[in-house]
Amino acid sequence: MRHNKKFNHLGRTASHRSAMLSNMACSLIKHKRITTTVAKAKALKKFVEPLLTKSKNDTTNSRRVVFSNLQDKHVVTELFKEISVKIADRPGGYTRIIKTGHRLGDNAEMCFIELVDYNENMAKEKVAKKATRTRRSKKNVAETAAPAVEEAQVVEEAPVAEAAAEEAKAE
Repeated sequence: MRHNKKFNHLGRTASHRSAMLSNMACSLIKHKRITTTVAKAKALKKFVEPLLTKSKNDTTNSRRVVFSNLQDKHVVTELFKEISVKIADRPGGYTRIIKTGHRLGDNAEMCFIELVDYNENMAKEKVAKKATRTRRSKKNVAETAAPAVEEAQVVEEAPVAEAAAEEAKAE
């Protein structure tokens, strides 16, 4: 019986699955975003997030633990030098899974998994949305803003013209 055994085997043996997750984690750390199936992405998220948490503490033991899982010294170096600096203040949730539809050949549900702090487009959208957020509709703002500017200009020009006319009469 399989009582309380909630683990996706991904249709592979244990050694094949661990090698695949290790390779996918290395690719994710190198490229910051990879495209894969949703099931593999969810398994990768559970595999790589503890390694990212471990990389925040740069000790010999944590490097050895991460290297035992990844088996690529260049990736481990990049993880501890660049990525750990960027995720130092984040308490968790280092990866994001975004679904992209279904694969053409076998209709598998596809997605891309990425490191959250390395997507500049999402960061720009969040900043832009916060800066331009208003309660009024944009149509009403455009109609009311233009006449107000014209009226202000007319009001400013009238006293200047009257002052010039008064100076001319005085001379």
